[in-house]
Amino acid sequence: MARQKKQRNLRRRNAIAGYMFITPFIIGFLVFLLKPMIESFQMSLSKVIIAASQQQGSKGFIMERITTWKDSNYYRAFFYDPDYKTRLVDSLKNMAIQVPAIIVFSFFIALLLNQEFKGRGFVRAIFFLPVILSSGVIVGLEYNNTLMSGMKEVIAESGSGMSITASLESILRITGFGGKILDPVFKIIDGVYDVALASGIQIIIFISGLQTVSASMYEAAKIEGATGWESFWKITFPLVSSMILVNLVYTTIDFLMRTDNQVMDLISQKVNPHMEYGLSAAMAWCYFAIVAAVLGLLAAILSKKVYYYE
Repeated sequence: MARQKKQRNLRRRNAIAGYMFITPFIIGFLVFLLKPMIESFQMSLSKVIIAASQQQGSKGFIMERITTWKDSNYYRAFFYDPDYKTRLVDSLKNMAIQVPAIIVFSFFIALLLNQEFKGRGFVRAIFFLPVILSSGVIVGLEYNNTLMSGMKEVIAESGSGMSITASLESILRITGFGGKILDPVFKIIDGVYDVALASGIQIIIFISGLQTVSASMYEAAKIEGATGWESFWKITFPLVSSMILVNLVYTTIDFLMRTDNQVMDLISQKVNPHMEYGLSAAMAWCYFAIVAAVLGLLAAILSKKVYYYE
């Protein structure tokens, strides 16, 4: 009884600490995001007319409620717009390829960086550097810099015009090996820079999880004759499985919400320059519902496999 009471008190303290950590986000959401979300949902159900003058209202537009389903913005998004469904499917396909690649890559790098070697802190900083370089200012410089674009063209012209991956893919296709089965693999290899660029936060999360595993467990396993491979699957992987779930949720949201995402780009185009606020809001809410459903499905499946060590 005393042990159960102690465990309940520990869970209660952990729950209180967790709520304290998320309190700033809850306050920020209620103050800054709740009202715009409500207005966005109202726009998705209405025909938004841009007002000729600010005398019509401080917002500069008028919302007329749509009563029929075929005239609704949601119907237009899925059945009239030629790009929304295509970009949505392509985005989900890319997610199914990129997210597992990022998780596997970051986990592998975290295992390496968790080892003892000279200059470990410097190497960790190098792998976290892409997180800093992927900030808005640096990305803008990278895409808008004339010098960098010129260098890219010079490199492309000086090369053979075909990457090593493309050459290998061509050889395999000629021999009849693989076919479309290897397309996702080649796509990941061609985009390894993007995978590394998106893995900084995940590597840190995995390292923090690996450092919580007691060294005595590995020592006991070694005494019992377990190999390094067995120790990985019996000790390391189960104890960091909760971090895999965290990184999966984070990576999925990060991938689907990036500004260079095809769906996000289309939603932005509907607002500027087309000024279709209602259609843009409907697309955004559909996308939000799909992302929430994907996350809920992944969390429901993987949460049953997660091992929590107490």
